[in-house]
Amino acid sequence: MISLVKAAVGGLTVICRTHGHQQAPLHSYLKICAAGLKTFPVTPDYSNVVLPEKPKLKFLNKVPNLKQAKKERKKLRDIQGPAMASNTFTCGQYAIVAMGGGYLHWGHIEMMRLTINRKIDPHTTFARWRISAPYKPITRKGLGQRMGGGKGAIDHYVTPVRSGRLIVELGGKVELGEIEHVLIQVAKKLPFPAKVMSRESLEEMHRKQKEMEENNQNPWTFKQIAQGNMMGIRKVLSPFDLRNHGRFTGKFHFPGRV
Repeated sequence: MISLVKAAVGGLTVICRTHGHQQAPLHSYLKICAAGLKTFPVTPDYSNVVLPEKPKLKFLNKVPNLKQAKKERKKLRDIQGPAMASNTFTCGQYAIVAMGGGYLHWGHIEMMRLTINRKIDPHTTFARWRISAPYKPITRKGLGQRMGGGKGAIDHYVTPVRSGRLIVELGGKVELGEIEHVLIQVAKKLPFPAKVMSRESLEEMHRKQKEMEENNQNPWTFKQIAQGNMMGIRKVLSPFDLRNHGRFTGKFHFPGRV
């Protein structure tokens, strides 16, 4: 059986002949044309993005403006536990999030400011601090001094950071792939573990933590053992452990613990 097949290919009319069940050259030609087609992602819409007048990170003072500097104790609670402030996004889309506690020196802050301001395009990207300037005094004694003699003199100031706090926030008419390598370069130089995250990835992390708590199959969780005072464990637990249910040990965070 011989029949004629008429089709339009690329604006041209092609007529081919089919013999029974055999495929004509037209079918193979159409197959080759479709093989080169690609599906590109939709271009993001930046119509509602408004860039500020000063898109770059501002300079932070090395020493706070105080009339009289006062010495303080260590107060390790400043870096222990989860962050209660600056733990959500405000105006940006990407940020460097601390995965543990620690102290930021002025050198770390200046490193972040210089690196990000050099690498970003101020016409399409802006950056904002989510931390304050160094304000906590750190004392130190000189070399060769004997023990005693009171607390040493103030050597420098630091900024305490808790787990889950946003350090730097970026946004604008830019995708994550364009600035991710810059943020990773900065996050590796911080004195505590940090991670580059977007709004979606931060929400996904919180959702997974909540889902893990709801679907936990182990009936003996840290919270139930502590509240039930099993084997008198409350005698050796601190209020910090009772409040955070064993998810934090000092400045370290255990994301897999329920």
